[in-house]
Amino acid sequence: MGSRIMEWAARSDHLRGLPRKTVITSVGAFARAVANLCNKTTVHNADTLMTLVRSRSPGVPLITVSNHMSTLDDPVMWGGFKGLLSLDPELARWVLAAEDICFKNPVFSYIFRTGKCIPITRGGGIYQEHMSEALERLKDGSWLHTFPEGKVFQEDVPIRRLKWGTASLIARCPVTPIVLPIIHRGFDEMMPEKYFYGKRPPLPLWNKNLRVVVGEPIEFDVPMMVETAVLASSNVMAPPLQEAKWPVLSSAGKELDESAQRWLYTALSEKIQSSLEILRLLAKRL
Repeated sequence: MGSRIMEWAARSDHLRGLPRKTVITSVGAFARAVANLCNKTTVHNADTLMTLVRSRSPGVPLITVSNHMSTLDDPVMWGGFKGLLSLDPELARWVLAAEDICFKNPVFSYIFRTGKCIPITRGGGIYQEHMSEALERLKDGSWLHTFPEGKVFQEDVPIRRLKWGTASLIARCPVTPIVLPIIHRGFDEMMPEKYFYGKRPPLPLWNKNLRVVVGEPIEFDVPMMVETAVLASSNVMAPPLQEAKWPVLSSAGKELDESAQRWLYTALSEKIQSSLEILRLLAKRL
């Protein structure tokens, strides 16, 4: 669709895939250098992610969700994994990326697009144009990474209330994605937000201990949650003459109005938030 930023550059057949391969291998090499040469990175339970990326059932999408500690979380967190996770253009993740940071000019837009980044307008809502593109990638059975907190937080505090974008993708996808939580630590020291005159350093800092902890997949019974959402919303009185802001959603054979969607997205988000918080506490003890 015409309103999508440089969508043509994100296609795997764009210039026979050469730009994608160039960007992903270059960025992957940078990520590996930052993670393993400039810093010390420890990854716990790496095989769970590696197995899901390489050999999950065909057509089943994968969503990884993590906390967001720095502007370099992606790609550096993948650089700590052994093998080709950060170097293989086809295995590499798609990722939701902030439009105002990564797509501020045509050069940035082209590089991030060929690097499998999908632009998201913060505050643009869960039904913005590029969320539909993210949903298309999931329908293809791809791997998508999201930062559901929605912005960088460098304080060592509990996981904040999540934005609904990730939950809406889970609910709208015809095949329920595998959802895998990941927590990382130390990235705030590698790329602090307020380092030099209140700004980030021009390059990542070194000699830091980075840790990535992969959890176990979160189980979702989406049809049951949809059923509960429809029942819960039927008991909510909508204000008279309220104009619906969201499209009616069909999920698990049911139609959900805005009230039901809000209930469903809250329930899905709270489950992800809880899983991330349990993993965060585990990561602190490791």
